[in-house]
Amino acid sequence: MRRIHRVLQTVALASCATVALAQAEAPHTIPAPTPVHPERWPAAKSPGLVDARTEAKITAILARMSLREKVGQMIQADTASIKPDDLKEYPLGSILAGGNSPPIGAPDRSPASAWVATSRAFNAVALEKRPGHEPIPIMFGIDAVHGNSNVVGATLFPHNSALGAMHDPALMREIGKATAAETAASGIDWAFGPTLAVPQDDRWGRAYEGYSEDPAVVAAYAGPMVEGLQGAPGTQTTVQAGRVAASVKHFLGDGGTHDGIDQGDTRVDEDTLIRIHDAGYPPAVNAGTMTVMASFSSWNGTKMHGNKALLTDVLKGRMGFDGFVVGDWNGHGQIPSCTNTNCPATFNAGLDMAMAPDSWKGLFDSTLAAAKAGTIPMSRIDDAVRRILRVKMKLGLFDPARPFEGKPQEMGSAAHRAVARQAVRESLVLLKNEGVLPIKTSATVLVAGDAADDIGRQSGGWTLSWQGDGNTNADFPGATSIYAGIADALKAGGGKAVLSPDGSFATKPDVAIVVFGEEPYAELRGDIRTLEFQPSNKKSLALLKKLKAAGIPTVAVFLSGRPLWVNPELNASDAFVAAWFPGSEGNGVADVLVGGKTDFHGTLSFSWPKTAAQFTLNKGQPGYDPLFPLGYGLTYAKGGHLGTQSEEAGIDASAFNSSVFVAAGIVAEPFRLEAGPAVAQKLVDSASRQEGAIQLAFSGTGKASILGPNLTLEREANADMNVEVVYRVDKAATGPVTLALGSGAVRIDKAVAQPGKWASLRIPLKCFADHGTYLGGISQPFTLAADAPFTITISDMRLATDPAGTVCPE
Repeated sequence: MRRIHRVLQTVALASCATVALAQAEAPHTIPAPTPVHPERWPAAKSPGLVDARTEAKITAILARMSLREKVGQMIQADTASIKPDDLKEYPLGSILAGGNSPPIGAPDRSPASAWVATSRAFNAVALEKRPGHEPIPIMFGIDAVHGNSNVVGATLFPHNSALGAMHDPALMREIGKATAAETAASGIDWAFGPTLAVPQDDRWGRAYEGYSEDPAVVAAYAGPMVEGLQGAPGTQTTVQAGRVAASVKHFLGDGGTHDGIDQGDTRVDEDTLIRIHDAGYPPAVNAGTMTVMASFSSWNGTKMHGNKALLTDVLKGRMGFDGFVVGDWNGHGQIPSCTNTNCPATFNAGLDMAMAPDSWKGLFDSTLAAAKAGTIPMSRIDDAVRRILRVKMKLGLFDPARPFEGKPQEMGSAAHRAVARQAVRESLVLLKNEGVLPIKTSATVLVAGDAADDIGRQSGGWTLSWQGDGNTNADFPGATSIYAGIADALKAGGGKAVLSPDGSFATKPDVAIVVFGEEPYAELRGDIRTLEFQPSNKKSLALLKKLKAAGIPTVAVFLSGRPLWVNPELNASDAFVAAWFPGSEGNGVADVLVGGKTDFHGTLSFSWPKTAAQFTLNKGQPGYDPLFPLGYGLTYAKGGHLGTQSEEAGIDASAFNSSVFVAAGIVAEPFRLEAGPAVAQKLVDSASRQEGAIQLAFSGTGKASILGPNLTLEREANADMNVEVVYRVDKAATGPVTLALGSGAVRIDKAVAQPGKWASLRIPLKCFADHGTYLGGISQPFTLAADAPFTITISDMRLATDPAGTVCPE
């Protein structure tokens, strides 16, 4: 997470105001759990996980294990917060590498060799023969959500919202198989996927992790993807065969979160929970999924990490799930009466392994104490450990031979890239074509747009970092940008591609392709409050209009994780392609757009909005009125004319903004700037940055404040977000300069760069909390104050997730 947005994007409009309202409306008492009737739920059964021989081995191991070792198996730590030697005192059963967590002694952007070394280092300690220690292998998990996407050189498949548009379960199995091979080759045993959410509100920042709003599509994909990762039941399902454990997630109801707020509340009755949100789980269990991940979210106010009726009675009972249930990132700490470091309730509810990335030591100690006191019954501990050991055995982790581990030929292999390229071709959805597509291979094509030659942009979130930002094309060896793929296709036919991100040209081209869309994002930052694309920055729209005015036939290639309201962009294009986040194989786009040999295959697995206010737009709901319905998609063989669409968004996006304060020198609505009498302000051209900026000149003691609605930023602080300011000092401070967020102020005059240089200042929200800010309610957002003459020019100011260079000044 290294790069900030330079313009106001819809992805930045996470509504803390909405969160605050939801919190204000929440009752002070904990609601009673909604009654669950397991007999109403579909029955299922884990095939082949339980057999007499394996269970006898587990029983023998359990008899040799101390209570301390049993508790250790139930806790998972993150590579950023634990060292291999820690396992000598704390015999944990699992480690993970979170989206920004590095391998040992290497940067987070590392090839497979560094990850293999990390896995071996932890296992070397876990498997040591020493007195009082039962050697049990570590289980290493990672978010391989669209390929082994944390590892440099891996094949990156389209995100799930794209894969849903393929309607191809057989190809899903091949995607799972390729992902497993590249994960196992990296020394990693466990992929945290597939996500079986059924997103019902496209404002949710994880909507792209769902295959469809249609539970039938999710159900059709669940089994094949699990079998691709693990192997079909009855076949080799071990790491020795290049397989990894699947972790279907997030159980249950994450896709129904109210108002699209991540980690929120799914407010539906039991029958709806079964019909929509449970659709993928019975097929996944029947396909043999070894693990299930519990959801951060709640169902009617009850946190899933503490819902015994669903985790134990339904999942393990009615559905016959014999693997183990793992938590999400400190999700146990959100249960009322629990903290990140103390939560017997989650284990008693049915969680078998808690994901305690940075809280593992405290959680280990408290869980051990609870076990000794009988707060967690010994029968529950033995059941959890048995389930964990069962999976480790079935996965082959007790076998020291790891023939797939470290196989360089598996990473980004030609065969895997061919599967990904096919997935790109099949997932593209043609929404409009006024005769401009397909493009002749002999044409001269202008390839424009800020995402045209950016593999990170086309890959989206969960790509080498949690939010998917901070990447350059050099971080993707063997990958192909959309521009490069188009250039190759045209060159083969005698044509030519000209890259021009801003759309300028010396010679008029035959056609233009403009590649644009959402910036990469993941949960939290991805939550938006309206479905309007770029509500306060229409740079891409201006580019489309410029080319149209020049009489150039123009194709829009739109990158996004979800359908968005893009009526103005549709009107300004002669053809419009929903390309989603296609991943590393950009040549798959060219396969369909150029030459006409491959027709469009994809059809919408999410309904496309007619206005930016159609937040919940799902087939079968009352008042269903989309611009493009579920299943829509044009082809060359069967086209269709699209008339001019209304450009009235239907909602004011600026009213929901609570994370962008200054964009291109303009104070973003609904915020405003107030400067004291000793502060002169003016809008200036930032010159080298090619956008506007606001200059604040302090002639003496004075202050300038950004005022606006109250903010609630606790959730953002928990996600390690920063206040980020892009600035240039024009006159150095000769006295103290402070930046305050609410009541907490930090001194920044020693932290800012020398005059004349553009730079970024990143201050964690937690830093302001340490200096006195109450993040649960901020009535006056920001105040910049100086005691002596000082001049600063600010281009951007916003909440961001880039951790590079963060400081916490005194």
